[in-house]
Amino acid sequence: MQSFQAPNRILMGPGPSDVSERVLKALSQQTVGHLDPTFVSLMDEIKTLLQYAFQTKNELTIPVSAPGSSGMETCFMNLVEPGDKVLICINGVFGMRMKEVAIRAGALVETVEFEWGEAVDPVRVNEVLAAQSDIKILAFVHAETSTGVSTDAKALCAIAQEHNCLSIVDAVTSLGGTELRVDDWGIDAIYSGTQKCLSCIPGLSPVSFSAKAVEKIKQRTTKNFSWFLDLTLVMDYWGEGAKRTYHHTAPVNSLYALHESLLILKEEGLEAAWERHALHNKALVAGLDALGVDMLVDADIRLPQLNAVKIPEGVNDAEVRSTLLQQYDLEIGAGLGKFAGNAWRIGLMGNGCSKKNVLFCLSSLGAVLNEKGHDCDTDKAIALAEQVYG
Repeated sequence: MQSFQAPNRILMGPGPSDVSERVLKALSQQTVGHLDPTFVSLMDEIKTLLQYAFQTKNELTIPVSAPGSSGMETCFMNLVEPGDKVLICINGVFGMRMKEVAIRAGALVETVEFEWGEAVDPVRVNEVLAAQSDIKILAFVHAETSTGVSTDAKALCAIAQEHNCLSIVDAVTSLGGTELRVDDWGIDAIYSGTQKCLSCIPGLSPVSFSAKAVEKIKQRTTKNFSWFLDLTLVMDYWGEGAKRTYHHTAPVNSLYALHESLLILKEEGLEAAWERHALHNKALVAGLDALGVDMLVDADIRLPQLNAVKIPEGVNDAEVRSTLLQQYDLEIGAGLGKFAGNAWRIGLMGNGCSKKNVLFCLSSLGAVLNEKGHDCDTDKAIALAEQVYG
């Protein structure tokens, strides 16, 4: 055995995304104690930067010391008490995962399901809530990573408020890549991941809770099933001021990296980042069309940062992805669930969302498709993408 040397990949799958040199440099700094005064000061800055990214003033806005799925569990384990009725919208893998987590939290789960590749329909959600006044929480995925679909979070949260429900929103793939406004949209609890549009390393989950959600947490009459994710304990560590109560040893260097990635987002500007993702998506879609690779999601609900595309007939899914990785060091993602074997997922997230990556993806994918017997005009694909930029 010897020291591991990571290959130099271009990550254009569903995550993680390419991490910038600035973030990697921040990660490599000297480790300090998790209660060191300098680190406590950094924690306060991270909270402020996360509030900017989420567009919220919520005091309870922190990174959970584990990946995005832990953010999901943080929301459900803290807000759901055994016997609470929860409505979960399912239009892909991660809505299904919400259901599993809610059941483990003791919820009585109701679901409203939609076809893969479709957005959650606010009208149907409103009908269910109107018919069942005992539902306490509405949960849905804003950006469904398994299908590349964006759902209207603003409309759904407004409906939740009308029916006196709290809302739980999965923003793992949307934070930093598409419009997201926690306070303006009235989101009560939201979680994300660091490895997608924030282009940080995997392993942290930013979360934010409204004052109404915090009040429900404080009024629990049953003990949280999770000690590690119990926010009544974690809040004392991530609270205000220099005095913190020890809860766990925070991943110090990972938080250095998150701080730097959030600084990069702040320097670019949130709306500029949203516009950048939209621009490069438009160029990619134009080029893919020339390659004979069709989109699986309608344009009006399509995520710019995660593109679900149809594998051309006669093309072997695994062979193409393997060749791209081996010959071009380019990673794209396989389909999940109902899309497995029929779709690729091409990510344009954060630091990896660039003209250079779009053109490289089109030229590499075109070359491999031609090699595998699917005739396509790579030059035309590049030209059409360039027209978008022009």
